Amino acid sequence: MEAIRNKDKRSPLADKDYVPMGPVYRNAYAFHRTSSAVLLDTYRSNLEMEKQMKVYVYEEGEPPVFHDGPCRSIYSTEGRFIHSMEMESRLRTRDPARAHVFFLPFSVVKMVKTIYEPGSHDMAPLKRTVADYVRVLSDKYPFWNRSTGADHFMLSCHDWGPYVSSANAQLFGNAIRVLCNANTSEGFNPAKDVSLPEINLRSDAVERRFCLCPGGYEVASPRLAEALYLECVPVVVDDGEYALPFADVLNWDAFAVRVRVADVPRLKEILSAVSPRQYIRMQRRVRMVRRHFMVHGGPPRRYDAFHMILHSVWLRRLNVRIAAHAQG
Repeated sequence: MEAIRNKDKRSPLADKDYVPMGPVYRNAYAFHRTSSAVLLDTYRSNLEMEKQMKVYVYEEGEPPVFHDGPCRSIYSTEGRFIHSMEMESRLRTRDPARAHVFFLPFSVVKMVKTIYEPGSHDMAPLKRTVADYVRVLSDKYPFWNRSTGADHFMLSCHDWGPYVSSANAQLFGNAIRVLCNANTSEGFNPAKDVSLPEINLRSDAVERRFCLCPGGYEVASPRLAEALYLECVPVVVDDGEYALPFADVLNWDAFAVRVRVADVPRLKEILSAVSPRQYIRMQRRVRMVRRHFMVHGGPPRRYDAFHMILHSVWLRRLNVRIAAHAQG
């Protein structure tokens, strides 16, 4: 209720690391500490997630397909998260009975490199690998079956991630799918799935006022994170199918321009209509939001991309109710 009455959406709470505030957030106070005006649940805040959330990582499977992933490629978000999860100690639990969510640590990128036969156009081996993996877990543990996968999550930055997840109907329809290819026209469900930022930074310098961020082969592109890394106002070019990363928390309209494909010929006119004062405000907000897309070579840091991904998973897990009798 305090969050609802907090009209300026600023958090009055002290935090030695960072206090979210300002228009880049839908409700900074709700994100930092308490509930939002719509979701009256204190467990939805970031601080409560840090105190409460426990992730169990299944230990089945051998690298490179499992417990491994690329860290220096266009799909690096996938490998970075897997490695960060392996290093995590505070939010991870070795006791599945204490877990709120269960992570399926397979890498679609590694599957493509090790299982897929180039030029064959046959993705059946990838789907069989995932289907067999889920079957092994569901036979060995009670956790998948008690929720039909709804408190489990997978993560993939490869374009084929959504297709591979269709290997199991419950994985596709019930589990939380954390995907770079967050294309609503291909079955991505923003209420259940999580949009994963695609990160492949190559340069430290930028001279333009705006950075164009069209999609790649699919709706996602590393251009979005690159723009934020370089403190450049992103111009997101899509027709509304792309569920933007961390949109539960971030107010993208405050620091980005969104343009439909049909309006690209009018791009100069659209961007020229942004006043210098408005542009400066947007660029300052980009600097603020940049921390949420950072990845680190060492342990994850609070409010970075790793924690934001888990926060998105946390929000969706809270919509799942597990029946008490299913514990046996």
